Amino acid sequence: MPGGRLTAQDRKDIAAGLAEGLGYAEIARRLDRPTSTISREVARNGGPESYRADRAQRETGKRAKRSGPAAPKVPAIPNPFGRDPRAVRAFEERLVEVLVSGGMPQMAARVMVTLYLTDSGTLTAAELVARLQVSPASISLAVGFLESQELLTRRRDPRRRRDLYVVDDDVWLRSWLASVQANAALVETSRQGVAVMGAGTPAGARLDDMSRLLGHLMDDMLRSAEHWRKVFAARRSGEAVKDRTPPA
Repeated sequence: MPGGRLTAQDRKDIAAGLAEGLGYAEIARRLDRPTSTISREVARNGGPESYRADRAQRETGKRAKRSGPAAPKVPAIPNPFGRDPRAVRAFEERLVEVLVSGGMPQMAARVMVTLYLTDSGTLTAAELVARLQVSPASISLAVGFLESQELLTRRRDPRRRRDLYVVDDDVWLRSWLASVQANAALVETSRQGVAVMGAGTPAGARLDDMSRLLGHLMDDMLRSAEHWRKVFAARRSGEAVKDRTPPA
């Protein structure tokens, strides 16, 4: 695989590939370059929507004349509400830490928080790559995990022929219900274990306690989930919700 810097022709080929809607991996294969080389090149030169070969070539020349290495150019995040960028960044890092401490993989947590703190709640894979300064493969793995946990949904943008990753009001409700389903399997299995081990034995009694406790918790979770489903539905329809306290 060739090394060295990208040439002017390489940059024209990258721009042409982006215009065709190709992913970084396909462009990299065509140029016989690492995918990370392509993703960094595009990210430091305005992102996939703004990348221009001639401008990228000029900027590379300017960076080469500087004494130190140039930092990647990260697209500015829209801030129509006048938020303090430093406070937002600190909160973003804290939220990632909390999710990771709860068992979520680091990159999945970063993707989740980036989406959740975007007012539109929607980003493409290329936009996530540009904002997080990581490879498309890292984004793909993180998205796969979040989809398995029902923490985001994938939609197709027919205009740009790209997938959109979305978080909405129901994201935590869907994830909660997914955990309820997993809990239901555990309840059923523990009940089967009572019959296998014997209801009158210490192990059987332990399994019976387990099934009863988890069964009650599952019922509580389902009632609470149904309550909040109605709350969100009422909010979307513009109806007033007088009591948002989950039923006892």
